[in-house]
Amino acid sequence: MIDALHWLGHDTFRIDGPPVVYVDPYKLPHVVVPADLILITHDHFDHLSPEDLSRIRGELTVVVGPPEVAEKLPGVQVLRAGESREVAGVKVAAVPAYNTNKKFHLRESGKVGFVFTVAGVSYYHAGDTDLIPEMDGMAPDVALLPVSGTYVMTAPEAVQAAQRIRPRVAVPMHYGTIVGSDDDARAFARGLAGSGIEVVIKTRE
Repeated sequence: MIDALHWLGHDTFRIDGPPVVYVDPYKLPHVVVPADLILITHDHFDHLSPEDLSRIRGELTVVVGPPEVAEKLPGVQVLRAGESREVAGVKVAAVPAYNTNKKFHLRESGKVGFVFTVAGVSYYHAGDTDLIPEMDGMAPDVALLPVSGTYVMTAPEAVQAAQRIRPRVAVPMHYGTIVGSDDDARAFARGLAGSGIEVVIKTRE
């Protein structure tokens, strides 16, 4: 199920469908695959990186993000939390992403995560978020969850999130670049041992 999923560090993933979908491209590797669809969760520099976008964005590439992304990047198709649309042959829904006990990602700013399906596999990319009620019962095939703390959920909070989301597979993210370490990913995996949720720690490419 996750062979087509590539972790490129931090919150950045590439899904090889077709189509080729990137989420939050940042500090991309030297060799890149052109994108058919790019999803951007919010406007912070480690998620909205014009330099990285220019390396994978072609004339036909569709870029989707919330209003704050469209304000900084021309040609973005706006998708607000609660909205869904089919773009580049992919059904995409934007869902809320926000902090509950810190002020880095305020709910009123409109930052999002995404639920989307590629090649029959449904993915939930949580974006930069804490544990929030909107996660309950989402049940995607694959959940990509931040685990580093500081700006997002801690590993124990991400365990709680996974238990409420109930994906088939959970993949930790948001560690090893700005904050967090491999220890956070391993703690997340230990916390879900025996839960029936498979945890896959992807190797950074």
